[in-house]
Amino acid sequence: MDNIELRNESPSHGETRKFEPLPRPSLEFTPEVEAETRHLYERVKHVVTPMEWPHYAPLIKAINDLKKERNAVILAHNYMTPEVFHCVGDFQGDSLQLAKEAGKVDADVIVQAGVHFMAETSKLMNPDKTVLIPDLEAGCSLASSITAEDVRQLRKAYPGVPIVTYVNTSAAVKAECDICCTSSNAVKVVESLGAPRVLCIPDEYLAKYVQTQTDVEIISWKGHCEVHKLFSAEEIETMREAEPGLKVIAHPECPPEVIEVADFTGSTSGMINWTKDNKPAKVMLVTECSMSSNVAAELPETEFIRPCNLCPHMKRISLEKILDSLLYMQHEVTVDPDVAQRARLAVERMVNLTN
Repeated sequence: MDNIELRNESPSHGETRKFEPLPRPSLEFTPEVEAETRHLYERVKHVVTPMEWPHYAPLIKAINDLKKERNAVILAHNYMTPEVFHCVGDFQGDSLQLAKEAGKVDADVIVQAGVHFMAETSKLMNPDKTVLIPDLEAGCSLASSITAEDVRQLRKAYPGVPIVTYVNTSAAVKAECDICCTSSNAVKVVESLGAPRVLCIPDEYLAKYVQTQTDVEIISWKGHCEVHKLFSAEEIETMREAEPGLKVIAHPECPPEVIEVADFTGSTSGMINWTKDNKPAKVMLVTECSMSSNVAAELPETEFIRPCNLCPHMKRISLEKILDSLLYMQHEVTVDPDVAQRARLAVERMVNLTN
């Protein structure tokens, strides 16, 4: 991560902000804990077993209590497991929704239940707030596929061509680009530039999908999401044969041959909305597996056929690590001020356009 510093104390207006660790709470599943978390179990009872809940409930109560003590909020991405997403997340959504929510947060502390580029985006939108990520190793294959120097070389190779970067990139990469995009607004962002050619980085498959939706010439980069690139058209056809009546909903980060055989292609939020609106009897969300569980919690009448490609980075974020993050105020995300100023412009341009 270029020019990014992760540490437990961060400067604010020239001073060092210090946090006192808090005593570790009891994590016993008592009748009081059961009573206080019963309403939360109702949200996830279709996807979390009664055997799992006695382990999760004390952690959930402790985290929700700590949020009040620290004046903290948790931003939970759709790829979080249900006990995180539905039970401790204050704001839930895809990358675009979380970027918007990050700019409106009224709290001293933001805990990013997601990966490092999301935490950086939250810091960009809240330079005076404390942003924590529960695990320093929660990265992203897309963000790792391109560097700020790569973007500077693209500028030289394609002079005058605007550069749109997916939010799945480091703050240093965003700082070198003109505007950010997500899978839900990529076409709109590309067309808003009024240019005949646009560099759309770093996801090659998203760029190819955007090309099918616009007359603007799209120049791509060879980056891929390690989860979505694993899916194949053959796998989907096999699932269709095994599950008659199955509806297949694909994310645009999937290979083109997967998108071609899907019933619908859309962003994370688009996939969720399609499923909720259409309420198919059987559906397969061709994306990270936990998203199926999170949607299934709200649609118990729909059978979700889970391909179960898990993001190893997202799965580094757990209730235990969120608890430690709030107890010990670890690990804080800071962004170099010069990088932050330029990267913030790229994010704000996207947010303002989609608003």
